[in-house]
Amino acid sequence: MRYFITFSYLLAAAINLAPAIGVYSNDILVQLYGVDIPSPELSLLLRHRAVLFSLVGGLLFAAAFQPSLRTQAGIVGLISMASYIVLYLISGAVNESLLRVALIDSVVTMIFIAGFGLHLLKRGSA
Repeated sequence: MRYFITFSYLLAAAINLAPAIGVYSNDILVQLYGVDIPSPELSLLLRHRAVLFSLVGGLLFAAAFQPSLRTQAGIVGLISMASYIVLYLISGAVNESLLRVALIDSVVTMIFIAGFGLHLLKRGSA
């Protein structure tokens, strides 16, 4: 059980850290999301999004090895991943890259829910 909890946090961390490379250039953002970036303003927003993902991913990574951070990190991670899935579903977006992100987030969210739930059960029985 302990290893699954750690694994689920590391997996969620990796998924949240992956888009962080987008902070470096518009070309990377275009590859990640398959969208045109027609203005410096949109570039700024997407690059800032990459920074925020690195914070979420970093918190999840730390929580994988520091159980005292797991509850807070779990809530943040679940909100991050689940909100993208919900927003994707209601947006009507048909971009293949964004669909791939939604599918990956869906699978990882289900695994992470199991790990987070085990953490909460373990914490409650301690």
